[in-house]
Order: sequence, then structure tokens, then C-alpha cells
Amino acid sequence: MRKLLLFIVLTVLLFTVGCNQAEKTDKDNKGPSITIWHNFSGEDLRAQQVQQIIEDFKADNPDVKVDAQAIPVDAYRERIGTAAASKELPDVFLGYPGSFTDEYFNGDLIQPIDSLFEEYPEWKEGFLDDAFDPYTFDEEVYSVPVAISATSFLYYNKEMFEENNIQLPQTWDELLDTIHAFNELGITPIALGNKEPWVAQSTTFGAIADRVTGTEWFLDAVEQEDASFTDDIFLEALGYFKELVDEDAYQDGANGIDNTQAEQYFAQGNAAMIINGSWTVSGLAGTVSEDVIENIGVTVLPEIADGAGEGNTITGGAGGGFLLNKNTEGKNKEAALELIYALSNEDAQRGIAESESLVMYDVEIKEDEVSPLFYETYNLIKEVDFAPVYDIYLSSAAAEEVNNGLQDIMLGTDVETVAKKIQAAQEKAKQ
Repeated sequence: MRKLLLFIVLTVLLFTVGCNQAEKTDKDNKGPSITIWHNFSGEDLRAQQVQQIIEDFKADNPDVKVDAQAIPVDAYRERIGTAAASKELPDVFLGYPGSFTDEYFNGDLIQPIDSLFEEYPEWKEGFLDDAFDPYTFDEEVYSVPVAISATSFLYYNKEMFEENNIQLPQTWDELLDTIHAFNELGITPIALGNKEPWVAQSTTFGAIADRVTGTEWFLDAVEQEDASFTDDIFLEALGYFKELVDEDAYQDGANGIDNTQAEQYFAQGNAAMIINGSWTVSGLAGTVSEDVIENIGVTVLPEIADGAGEGNTITGGAGGGFLLNKNTEGKNKEAALELIYALSNEDAQRGIAESESLVMYDVEIKEDEVSPLFYETYNLIKEVDFAPVYDIYLSSAAAEEVNNGLQDIMLGTDVETVAKKIQAAQEKAKQ
């Protein structure tokens, strides 16, 4: 009996050890598992393209488990910021050039992707000049742009201008005359959706301010070196934005609708113009008819007489790119890097461009493969220089003060009060 009991005990022990060993082996052999967050959540062509690339990656890599979350643009920064604060960032996530990526680098939350350049050297050569600058720290590259960030195109309704014999404004005074003319016709001059207050800053104020102050002054003010956001020249820039508000350039309730709603308001013929980014081309291409697209023209904001900045500029530069979590290691890191490559390689860049989105990569676009509006925008971008987007260079606190301050100006706040808050936030960030 004792021998039988001993045999049973040994058998159970061996079985348990065997099961534990098998379980350990299964875990050791488990395939990579990665997470990715991005803001390509809509139904526009670019969002569809990015989502399809991720689905294709899953199909081509069945051993890799990919958990992808598409978060709406207006909620994305807050969600990713909360994840960073709790040290629960996804393996791959969309980042923005400037203060956003700077803060993640300074917080030791991301790692470089240079190994992809060693593996795919020809891919690296295809990027346009300065593409890596916003993502380079200590001579290491942490991301590559999957877009050009061009935020201040002036889109206009061709028929409205032609039928009412109104010329496209070339100067600020002509812009004011255009606003007056459309108001007299009962037509909203400029559509704006500033519910999320980054819109007025990113699409309109940055371009106006650069024409007034010049880029050098702004960069000095960012660094708090011999320039302050309470300087008269910056108050003048805020004053130009206030003039748009005072002259009824925008529809009633502009602070109550979002950017997408404003795009549709413009596309439906309720406004003569909209000042917006390159994303508008992709957004409208997926939601309105070809006739509507063909009736939209694109140009730059008018120059400002006696301004210190250039006139023929668009705010922008290298756009968003995918960042790699510092804590992603081993097989998961290898898979994450391959996903970043899949989202930003030559084929991806071409696909994104053909989805009516500007890219910072050398791809050839044929006129018959895209809409007339995109082709016109694509050629316009080659003829202009870039000016800085404010929230890319400012500290997040100061950028928030600009955003909220412009919204406050639309509600009647004076420019001096807004300027003092911006200066205080940037000064504190630089201490």
C-alpha cells in the first residue's frame, strides 16, 4: 500500500512539474503582442488608408497580436497624456513634432528608431529635407513624419467669388473688403469651428502673427530671449485676429461647433471661405461630391503691409509620426518597429498621398489619380515657405493660453489680458 501511495504521489508531482514546464514553454514561445494608438479615427481617405495599413500588417504577421485604438483627434492628446502620466503608454503611438515630442523625450518615455534606417537605407533617402529635424535628439531619430503639417490654407468657393464679382484678396485691407462684401450679401465670409480652441490658433492666428512679427521674433519669445509675448508687436498680431472678430468674419456660434462641422458648413455653400489645414482636402474628399470639390480653390492668407514676416507662407512643416515606447523590448520591440516601418515606408507614403494628404516624402503624384483640389494644394505647397505653428514650439501651458485666449478674444476679452497670460505661462516653463 505504501509503495502504491508513493507511486501515486510521484506520478502527480511529475505530472504537475510537466504541466508547469509546458506552460512555461508556451509562454516563452508566445508571439509578440503590441498596442498602437493613433487619431485616424474618421471616415476620411487618410484615416481609411492608415487603418487599412494596420489591418494589412495584422494579416501579414499572424503571429503578432496587435491591439489598435483609433481615438478622435480632439480627445487624442488628453488620452495619450493621461497614459503617459500613469506610465501606461502603448507600444506605438502617434506623436507630433515640437513640444509634444520634446516632452516625451525629456521624460524618457520614448526610444530611437535608427535601426530601421540601417535595415532600410533607401527608405531613409526618400524623405524631404528637414523631415527628421523635429524628431532628432542627440543625433538619434525617434520618428519620421507620415504627413506634412500645413495648417493655414485659405480655401474659397469659386462660384461665390465669380458670381458676385469679388476678387481674391491679396492684402489685409482687401481681405477686410471681401469680408464686408460677403456680409452685405448675407453670406458668412469665413467658416470657423473653434469648439476645440486649437483651431483658431493653428489655422489662422499663427499665420497672421508670423506675418506681423516674423519668425525670428517668435522663436526668441519662445526661448524668452530679448522678446516677450507682452511686446507691442505681439499685441499688434493679436489685434489683427481681433479685427477679424470685430468685422464679423465668422459665423455666429463659431466657438460652439467643431472643425469638421465648420468644413461641412463651408462645403454646403454657407460660407465663402475657410482657413484650415491640409487635412481639409482629405476630409472633404471622403464626404462631399466631386462637383463640390471642383468648386473649391486654395491659396494663402493675404500679406500684411509693413509686417516683419514674409507674406507667401503656410504655417507647418514636418507632420505627425509614430513614436516607440521606451519600455517596449524584445520581440515586442521588433514587431513594433516593423509596424512603424509599415505605416511610414514608401508604399505607405504613396498611399497616404493618393488619399489626398500631403506627405514629406518624395513621391510622384499623377493629376488623374487625385482630386483637382488636392493637386492644386500639392503644387501650391511647393511654392511657399513654412512658418512655425505656435503649439508646436510653445510649452503646452503657453499653447493652451494661446488657444483659450483666442477663444476669449472672440467673446470680448482684450488682447492685453490674453498676452499677459501667454507670457506668464511661457516664462514659467523656461524657468
